[in-house]
This record gives sequence, structure tokens and C-alpha cells, in this order.
Amino acid sequence: MFKPSYIPFVLAMALAATLTACGGTKDAETTTAPATPAKLSYPVARTVEQSDDYHGTKVADPYRWMENLDDAELQPWIAAENKLVSDFIADVPNRDKIKARMTELWDYARFGVPEVHGGKYFYSRNDGLQNQSPIYVQDTLDGEPRLLIDPNTLSADGTIALSETAVSPDGKLYAYSLSDGGSDWRTIKLRNVESSTDRSDEIRWAKFTNIAWTKDSSGIYYSRFDAPEGEDPLKAVNKNQKLYLHTIGTAQAEDVLVYERPDQPDWGFGAVVSDDGEFLIINGSQGTDVRNRVFYKDLSKKDGKVVGLIEELVGSFEFVGNDGNVLYFLTDDDAERNRLIAIDTAYPKKDQWRTLIAERDALLQQVSLVNGQFVANYLRDARSEVKLFDAAGQPRSDIALPGLGTATGFDGAVEDKETFFAFGSWAMPDTIYRLDLTTGTTSVFKAPTVKFDVDTYETTQVFYPSKDGTKVPMFITAKKGYVRDGNNPTILYGYGGFNIAVTPKFSPAIIEWMELGGVYAVANLRGGAEYGRSWHEGGMKLHKQNVFDDFAAGAEYLIAEKVTQPAKLAISGRSNGGLLVAATLLQRPELFGAALPAVGVLDMLRFREFTIGWAWESDYGSVQNADEFAAIHAYSPLHNIKVGTAYPPTLVTTAERDDRVFPAHSFKFAAAMQAANPDGNPVLIRIETRAGHGAGKPTSKTIEEYADIYAFLAKTLKVDVK
Repeated sequence: MFKPSYIPFVLAMALAATLTACGGTKDAETTTAPATPAKLSYPVARTVEQSDDYHGTKVADPYRWMENLDDAELQPWIAAENKLVSDFIADVPNRDKIKARMTELWDYARFGVPEVHGGKYFYSRNDGLQNQSPIYVQDTLDGEPRLLIDPNTLSADGTIALSETAVSPDGKLYAYSLSDGGSDWRTIKLRNVESSTDRSDEIRWAKFTNIAWTKDSSGIYYSRFDAPEGEDPLKAVNKNQKLYLHTIGTAQAEDVLVYERPDQPDWGFGAVVSDDGEFLIINGSQGTDVRNRVFYKDLSKKDGKVVGLIEELVGSFEFVGNDGNVLYFLTDDDAERNRLIAIDTAYPKKDQWRTLIAERDALLQQVSLVNGQFVANYLRDARSEVKLFDAAGQPRSDIALPGLGTATGFDGAVEDKETFFAFGSWAMPDTIYRLDLTTGTTSVFKAPTVKFDVDTYETTQVFYPSKDGTKVPMFITAKKGYVRDGNNPTILYGYGGFNIAVTPKFSPAIIEWMELGGVYAVANLRGGAEYGRSWHEGGMKLHKQNVFDDFAAGAEYLIAEKVTQPAKLAISGRSNGGLLVAATLLQRPELFGAALPAVGVLDMLRFREFTIGWAWESDYGSVQNADEFAAIHAYSPLHNIKVGTAYPPTLVTTAERDDRVFPAHSFKFAAAMQAANPDGNPVLIRIETRAGHGAGKPTSKTIEEYADIYAFLAKTLKVDVK
């Protein structure tokens, strides 16, 4: 199955607020935060006279200079802010113990879901503390694993990571892309499976791409942008993506341009080849809009042209497979929670489409065509259910899962007799299972061995009302038998955007938090994919405020149910979730004892000016539209900081090489928060210097970051670290 390359991130509903030159508004009724026990001396961040006019509203931007990563004042400011974080947590008792236990918890063997090509099994395996996960290959299901590629050898600090990978159909070549220091830019290479050595082929300037092999294993399709000229590649705006075919053994300069649309610079393209090799299916995305266009090329014809199959943005279409000229797609067109349809290329009009698997009461989030049958992965209240259907779409059986959690994988070719999947939960690391599609039985392929007792913890799911009465699900994970006396230090995590569902997923950091006596809660907010199209649309553009209301209501539930209290409650989120945390802490500061906005979209008036930010307008809206500007301005974190307000202790985290959410978002927000109340609760910013948005971050850096975050929470929430 081919999934469009959507790029996760953020928007709103409310009224415009006016900004003063310091990055916030002054309200006569706001209160001054009590001074911290030891007053912090924040690094000086100069301000400039900069103002922009949006539909007659003038908005100051005093920290605009921070958008220039080469500004001479920026590096000293970053160094000073990082030192401030180190100094603040230096006196936390047993901070070293937190890191040591985190390291111990992370030190377990974990595995990726295998792919099977040419009779060989390819999968990732991390022995525990390796910064990046090596790739292994087995010649048979029970064969001895052999190391194919170890990305840890590519850099001394482990900051070069494997990203997209694809095995040739004959199993002889392994295509992989590399990310340097967390950047979204990719360099694609090819490795001989037999010798574990690289070929000379090298492809540069790929970005937001997948890798698709030709049926005869002679070449790969990939997507790229033109090389940035005259601007920092980590900041340059990315437009006019193109689809290319690279023939093995040739130079990139000889790659064939397959498809481009210079008349549509905002369109992006990705491709997949059908299992029979007859069709090239091209996904045409437009920003992060979940709706997409579909084109195809008949590869059986020497000079086949690209043909438009679905040329209007009427819904989301994900290619699943084909039977000759009949193409199968998973779609939300005319199906709130998705359906599987068949389109005959000879009769492509909508009135000729056939429904194979109809919409039902759970979200159909994935379908694979393996062994001539459909494997359907459903999401019910943010947890997985899996069912098998025959080639005609008739139900066959359910696949038993180990419990409340997330199942991922189920890939393979139409002729394969087996498929693999991972299953895990908040306190249960992924176990890899083999599903025999001839018998419908499952067996363990690879299982982790962890250094804690899984049975010590339990996850429950609750439903609470949001501000407008909408029922919102939330997972709560904690030690069994924990007492609801209002004294549990608690982290509430959320995302709420871009049609992305937050489902149960294991992290050693969650276990460490619970070992410290904490509770971990995850709210499934509107804006995500948990319940289909209306759930997503209910948290985007002019309705973005619903997401913040859902999050605040989750906090109110945890407090009312005596799981915790405001002084013991921290909120956490990354990327679009960083926006969520920052906006909610500004709107409802009385609810929280700490806030952790990570790599967040925090300057909502200028996100479109950097890298791929323009693409997020499909979810957030655009400041170029007056009504959407008013909504965005009303919640944009940078523009709603009020001078003198008692905001909770805040630790902002970002990375200098983040070319997804440009780090100036976090720089400007932290500087404005510090200036707004220099004598209030601590506002700190931790800035990685060899990392990006998060994908591919070395294990060592991840452990170090979590140790710092938990030390910060131990101090601000008064967690007793024994």
C-alpha cells in the first residue's frame, strides 16, 4: 500500500489580539507571578523595530533577527540559554540516577517489522543503546541474521540516520536514504545485499520522498526538489517537487524526469509500482491536505503517458493494489471512516466505482493486499482491530491481538503467503508477529526482553466531555493500584492535528516516569484521525480552538478525578503538539504546574515563510485570508503572551538543524516569554546543536534530553527522586 507523504503540523478559532513591542499584550487584570526561589538571569535578546500589516492589523515582531541562523548574536544566545538549563537542573537530587535508570531501560533489543523480497527477510534490530538501528537480512525465516548496514559507522556521534528504505523485488539491492543531523534532506544510496557494500549510485536533494522499485529491479522512482541556491538549505522554502526515475549504475544527472507540474508549484509527488509491474501510481499531494490527486502510467507501454485518474481534491486515496486494470484504493470519499473501492481504468468515472469493503463504525486506517486477500487494520477508539476479507471484499475472520494497543505492518505482495506486524502499548514494547495467511494463525517472530515488569502497569481508557460537550477519549497509564489522592505527578500528552491518530506506543521514558511515581495520560484530541474526517475537520482551520479546549478539558478531568492537581500536572507535545502545549498554557495557565512545548509551531503568522511550512496551511489556514488570520492570531503562541501573567514553569525544546519546524519559532517564543515576566516562573529553552525535528535522533541524545526534562519536572512539580 502506498501512503501519501503528508507532513505533520498546525491552526484555530477565536478573535484577534493586539501585540505590543515586547511580544505580548498587557492586561490590567493580569497577575504577577511569584518570584522563583533563586531569580534567573536570562540571556539578553535584543529587540528590533519590525512590524507587519495583516489586513489592517499591525503586528510587532521584535525578535525577527532570530530567523537569521547566521546572525552573530544568535550562537552566544543559544549557548547561554543551554547553560541556563544546565545550571537550573544541576541541583536536582539524583539527576544522574534518572539518567542511569533511563539508560538501563533503553538497553533492550528491539526489532522492526520485516519485509520479504526475493525470499529474504529484511528488518532493523537495535541491540539496546545503539544510536541508530542497523539493518539485518535472513535468507530464510529461521535463518541466521546477517548485518547488512550499520548506520552507526557513518558518524562518530550517531547523527547520520537511515530514513526511507526499499528492497528490490529480486532481493539483491537495498535502497536507503540518509538524513544528516536530523535534516529532512535525503541522500539516497544503493547497497548490494550479497556483499553488503555500496554501489557508486548517489542521489542528492531528495526530500519528502518514498523509494519505489521497478518490477525488474533495474531502477527506482524518487521525489526531489531543485538544489537550494543563495539561501541556507535548512531554511529555504521547498516548492516544485518533481518525480524522477534513476536507472541503477548511472549518474544522477541522467535520471529521467517522470512527472512535474511547474504550473502547480505547491503540488508534491510520490510513486509506487504495482506488484505486477504494470502500473506506476503517482500520488499528487497538495501541502498537508489529506485529500490528494491520483495519476498513473501504464508501464507495459514503452511510451506510456501519465494519465489523470482522480484530478480533483474530493478525498483521500491510498493505492492498495490491483487486479489487472482494476485498481484498489482506500478512500474517505463518501465514507466518513473510509472504505475500499475498485476503479477500472477502462471505466474510471465515479459512477463506475465499486465498493469492496464498506464503511463501518470503526475507522478503516489501512488495507493491504497479500495472498490474494485484504488485511484490514481498523482503529476503534484509538486502538487496533484487524480483520481479513477475501478478494471480493467478503469478511473471512478476525485476527486476535494481545490486548489494548497498536498493531502496525501487514505489508507484502499479492502473492505472499505471510505478512508481519508489530504490536505494542504504552507499557508494552513492540513484539513482532508473523501472520500465516493460509491458516490465519499468528506466531512470534522477534520479542524484546525488557528490564522491568510489564505486569506492574496498567492502561485504562476514559472518555470526558470537552467544552462544547464533545466526548474525547484519553488513555491513562500508571502503576497498578495507584491512589487517586490528587498528588500524583502527571504528564498529559497531546497532538491534535493533520489527521494523525495518537495510538498506544511504547517508550522507555514512559516507564521511567511511572517509576518516579508518575501517571502518563494521552488525550485523543480533535484534529487527529481517531474518528474519521469530521474529527479531523473539527480541529482544523477556523475550528482549531476546539483542540485547545479538548486538551484543557482533559486536564480538568484529571484534576476533578483526583488523578492529580494543577501543581503536579505537566503538559507535553511535539511539533503541532508543541503549538498545542504553548497555546493551552497561555490560555489556561492556572491548570498546569509545568509545560513542555517541543519543536513547536509557535509563530503562527510566519510559519509559511520557512522550508515546508506553507504546506501546513491546509490544516491551519492562511494569514493571507482575513478570517483565517483573525483565528490564527487569536491563539498564535508568540502573539498571545501577556506581560506579568503567572505562566507555569516552561521548558521549550528545539534543535538548530530542524528544517521541518524552523527553530526560530522556539527562539522567538522563549525570548518573548522571558521578557514578559523576568521575575516569574522559569522559562527555559534547551537547544540541540546536531539534531533536527526528531526522526533519527541518536539514542544517546534522546536519553540525555529526557533526563534533562525529568530533572526539570522533578524540580518544578516537586517530584521526589529517590
